[in-house]
Amino acid sequence: MKASPRPRKTANLSDSIHQQLSMYALAASAAGVGTLCFAKPAEARIVYTPAHVAIKVNGGLFQFDLNHDGTPDFGLSNKWYSNGEGDYRTLKVLPSQPANEIWMSNGNACRSFRTSSAAAAVPKGKSIGPKRDFQHNGIGALMALALKTGSCGEWFGKTNFQAYLGLKFTIKGKIHFGWARVKVDTLQTQQKFSATVTGYAYETIPGKAIVAGATKVPDGAEPTAALSSHTPEPVTLGTLALGAPGLLIWRRDESVSAALEGI
Repeated sequence: MKASPRPRKTANLSDSIHQQLSMYALAASAAGVGTLCFAKPAEARIVYTPAHVAIKVNGGLFQFDLNHDGTPDFGLSNKWYSNGEGDYRTLKVLPSQPANEIWMSNGNACRSFRTSSAAAAVPKGKSIGPKRDFQHNGIGALMALALKTGSCGEWFGKTNFQAYLGLKFTIKGKIHFGWARVKVDTLQTQQKFSATVTGYAYETIPGKAIVAGATKVPDGAEPTAALSSHTPEPVTLGTLALGAPGLLIWRRDESVSAALEGI
């Protein structure tokens, strides 16, 4: 006949062992939290492309690729013709993809000429982002228009004038913002418009605004990366076995490592 098992005895742990177990839990938590705190988010970056491309009169559509993925994002056209009623001149920006949009001028300055959209002439330093009036118009947004019966557009009536087009486009389904810098001569007395693209840029972080004319992220901008890239070393069982002294040694080594990485 089997003897019944003896009841297990409850072991009373000493205060020192309790302290070591508490320090083990604290160290394990610190290691996990430390790893999370030092995770690196995506860094903001502006991709700028210098250019000097004249938009030829009746030369067709000049298209440009903001992010250099092989697919054009926007285009500009410069048209002129003359008939018995006088000259007809238009300078337009057109989205090259269905999801792309253009920052429109307030009040749609060319509405009286049977077109519903006119492109804003964005000044340097202006933020181009989610809160702006972006629209898509497959036939293009007028920058400048001149007829015998009148003229319109924020880019019209200028000489040696340079401003920015505010642009919204997608990369792999995510929205990005950019700009194109255009220099124009569009005086009423001129026979034909003159326009030159002098550069364009976009922000690599989806949904993040870009400043018109910015070619790089300025110093002191809002942080988009972690303050430190140091990743804490895992706590070893040997260190944990030492209890409180071991944790202090681990913390000291981590501080030294982080300081050296910052040099």
